Amino acid sequence: MLDRSTIWPYDERGEPGQFYYSRYDSPTVASAETELGKLEGGDALLFPSGAGATSALVLSLLQPGDTIALAAGAYYGTGVTFSAFAKWGLKHVEFDQTGPPPDDVQLIWLEAPSNPYLTMPNLDAAVAHPAPVVVDSTVATPVFLKPLEHGADYALHSATKYLAGHDDALLGAVAGRDLAELKTFRTRSGISPAPDTAWLLSRGLKTLELRVRRQTESATLIAERLRGQPAVQTVRYPGLSGLLSFDVADAETARRVETSTRLIVNATSLGGVTSVMESRARWEGDRVPPGLLRLSVGLEDPEALWADLIQALQ
Repeated sequence: MLDRSTIWPYDERGEPGQFYYSRYDSPTVASAETELGKLEGGDALLFPSGAGATSALVLSLLQPGDTIALAAGAYYGTGVTFSAFAKWGLKHVEFDQTGPPPDDVQLIWLEAPSNPYLTMPNLDAAVAHPAPVVVDSTVATPVFLKPLEHGADYALHSATKYLAGHDDALLGAVAGRDLAELKTFRTRSGISPAPDTAWLLSRGLKTLELRVRRQTESATLIAERLRGQPAVQTVRYPGLSGLLSFDVADAETARRVETSTRLIVNATSLGGVTSVMESRARWEGDRVPPGLLRLSVGLEDPEALWADLIQALQ
């Protein structure tokens, strides 16, 4: 059900019901949150984007002078967002998420797996730390990882990616055991999602496991074959979901490869039904190897994808 209303009538006694103004709650958004919460094993809240979810969670949890421990090699945009908060007295430090977090931090931010380096976090070491633990599991999805079951306090998603899955919905999500304070912050700050994108999320969740398992099969095949290619120096793939990265000789070679594919679209983002590939150095500079290409495998025939990659590499 898609309900685009922004207001709903009070009851016969003049009292507001569950839904009365859409900045607080709305039927379509609440329904999608319930569906996602069931998948994650907790409650869920939606936001207009993954960055919106990140900002709301950090600002609702921390105060000036606090420090976030951020997984090294995690999504570039997360560090950019955290840097924007420096003027308000929030700091962040990067650490190797395959080991324990640093001691004197007030929030631990993991990514499962990191994007585009595709390392997996040491959840046991992180949850042993006294600080709250956030796991950005955009790539793993609840199909492969439910962070709350491993002791994390929050699971975060750019729901634009695998959860919605069709490159037509900009949305973020946070799942947790107790989201009352975060929901209050969302209402006060106005970082509330639209019903149309929530409806598209509900559509995507219906096929999530089918899509992600198919993408995993195809990505596994492609990663194995890339490891045997002389033009490919390094292949990174954790064995789950459809995201992988690989290095070619240099930035010029990477640009030539990404612009030579015919089936794989030269575009940003990931997790959709269409395969996309891009050189990440255009955004991240020397934070990544100059020849690093990030490939998000979609639902196309894997043999057709492989043929497209081979002709581009040649």
